[in-house]
Amino acid sequence: MTGLPGRLDLDAADVTPDVPVAELTTTTRRAETRAVMAVVAKLRAHGVPVRDIVVVARDLERYEEPLTRAAVRYGITPVFWTQIDLVTSRPYRLVIALCELIAASNPARDVLFRPLELGWVPQDSGDEWPVPAETVVELYHETPSGSRSVEAWQSLLQDAAWADPRIIEFVEWVVTSPNPSPETVADVLGSVVASYRESVLPQQQATDSPALLETETAARAVVRMETLVEQVESKYAQRVADGWSDESWVTVASICESLATQRPGRREHANALALDILEANDIWARKIPFVIAVGLVDGEWPRQRGSVVPAELQHAILAGTGPAKRLSPQTAWMDGRDHDHFLDTVQAATTGLIVTRHSHDVERNRRFRSPLLDSLDVEPISTAARRRLLSTERALPDVIRSMLPGEASASMGVMPDD
Repeated sequence: MTGLPGRLDLDAADVTPDVPVAELTTTTRRAETRAVMAVVAKLRAHGVPVRDIVVVARDLERYEEPLTRAAVRYGITPVFWTQIDLVTSRPYRLVIALCELIAASNPARDVLFRPLELGWVPQDSGDEWPVPAETVVELYHETPSGSRSVEAWQSLLQDAAWADPRIIEFVEWVVTSPNPSPETVADVLGSVVASYRESVLPQQQATDSPALLETETAARAVVRMETLVEQVESKYAQRVADGWSDESWVTVASICESLATQRPGRREHANALALDILEANDIWARKIPFVIAVGLVDGEWPRQRGSVVPAELQHAILAGTGPAKRLSPQTAWMDGRDHDHFLDTVQAATTGLIVTRHSHDVERNRRFRSPLLDSLDVEPISTAARRRLLSTERALPDVIRSMLPGEASASMGVMPDD
């Protein structure tokens, strides 16, 4: 399915949907995302299950933050189907910190305390774990600086009157950690991740915002780490058996890093009760009753390619109106993949499709309507209807309400929104 829409679409597949299409236009991107979440909230109020709604963006990088803010405002929990940056997550950093500590012959104070800062807890831990951050900071400043063996750190802390029993237990765990054989690595790392799931995640959830966004990210990281531990065990055993690597925690950390930096070919998601927000390349082959496609702005969807021709003139040429219709468009102005993703988005909707865009950027420069919309028979939502949607009345525009089961016949003969 390749091809380009509008005047460039000579052989493209038909993008005419089998469902009604509503077009919602706002002034800014933030107003757009607020309107999107207002629509979701009203659909939910009309009995539409959250699993029957999906929001699709060409590129989530521009939309994740404003969509999150808007979702929280309307009491909606969003789940963004993006690839988690595992190397910045606390569970991953905890595993790496432990590998570095166990591998060090004379760890410094910073290396010794880092696992506690990141939430290390023992197996079968009680309510006193993990060690509160303020306690870790106090113990850190009480502990002498410098580097020494773990056994020396253990002796020093056991003799210190100010030492917390929990840090003594942690250092004892490090001292008794087994050698990194292929059989023991998975046991050690697996128990660390499992303890994090059982003890740290519940505390994080208790202090998180109502949307539980940080908890959702941490839970996804834990799931990824559980898979990563299994992969590390297999790859580490193979390297040792083939004589490519010696048994060492440094090698284990290196394998963890190489696996964590790979970009998986699927998106991750752990909350089936939240609103799914996807990038357009993830909508393929899905069927969802209500699809809301955001950011249908020329230059974003489709993404604008470099050209000396101003965007305004490009838009006029692609639209084929006025004097500009005598000029030929350049195929480099549009990306065929954007058209494919848009086609997948349109075909995913089984009940109704809502397309949204904004008319100005943050610097008040005009943003043009995406030429991808030229191939659709859309019903625009009026300014008055949009205002009622965002007001305290929160009225669902007639064109969207008519998409609801049982509403189509009831809306026949009703005057459209002003």
